[in-house]
Amino acid sequence: MGSEFQVVCVTGAAGFIGSWLVMKLLERGYTVRATVRDPNNMKKVKHLLDLPEAKTRLSLWKADLTEAGSFDEAINGCTGVFHVATPMDFESKDPENEVIKPTVEGVLSIMRACAKAKVRRLVFTSSAGTMDVQPHRKPVYYEDDWSDMDFVLATKMTGWMYFVSKTMAEKAAWKFAEENNIDFISIIPSLVVGPFIMSSMPPSLITGLSPITRNEAHYSIMMQGHCVHTDDLCEAHIFLFEHPEAKGRYICSSHDASLLEVANLLRKRYPEYDVPTEFEGMDEGMEKVSFSTQKLLDLGFKYKYTLEDMFVGAVETCREKELLPLSREKHTNGACH
Repeated sequence: MGSEFQVVCVTGAAGFIGSWLVMKLLERGYTVRATVRDPNNMKKVKHLLDLPEAKTRLSLWKADLTEAGSFDEAINGCTGVFHVATPMDFESKDPENEVIKPTVEGVLSIMRACAKAKVRRLVFTSSAGTMDVQPHRKPVYYEDDWSDMDFVLATKMTGWMYFVSKTMAEKAAWKFAEENNIDFISIIPSLVVGPFIMSSMPPSLITGLSPITRNEAHYSIMMQGHCVHTDDLCEAHIFLFEHPEAKGRYICSSHDASLLEVANLLRKRYPEYDVPTEFEGMDEGMEKVSFSTQKLLDLGFKYKYTLEDMFVGAVETCREKELLPLSREKHTNGACH
């Protein structure tokens, strides 16, 4: 069945990954139902309506992870669903109710809608935070690894509520999929870096570009880091949705790169930001940690982009949208964010 006859739903369609995925699906000939919290908020949805083919093959649907059943209408009549939506508030004052509960209950609400609508396949955007947050990191991570929730809750590091929410949601989803015979696939992306079409700063770039903005709270996430380009990740979503033999979890990460490697790349490419060369707790001799993406490659998927492509794409888009200053000089008062 060709994509030109297929109707698919993308949740969280206005966000960083969601909007890029909508663009790629439209390019492929799919008809896309995009769920957003407020279809009338032009500031949040204009970039979707401006996409090529949007007039003929894109519709916006109001849905919210906190409202049970709100995805039913958008999903009814779809052959596939890409569940990308997730609360990403690292500064939340009430993480339990603002991040964790909506993520877990939201995925189950979407899966109930998929079961009712007899959707062919549901592709879930998970996170490396479900896999590698542990007191002692392993040299290589595979799809059967899971983060240590006791450690996360005891440490409460930057982003802890996101790691808990995604892990609990994915585990609940696997259980539901098995009990209700849903064809469910999860993609585990590492840090997503690259160009974007939304108007605000994507949360993962707050981390990815932290060496430029000097946002030190995010350095720990990148110490022994891993990255994937926005476009490679969205291509992988579509590849796994279309591949008849795809099943289970898939790591999607093209480069293992430490904070130091990223900082050196940015420093060389953008000397005007005067990127630091030394980071507390980080040294050249740090053991490399890698994510095995062999399972995805064995199905025939190929990554297209280099580490430099990712970071240059991210920086250039931020500069075009005036989300980053053009150099450090203008922001010597520390307001570089």
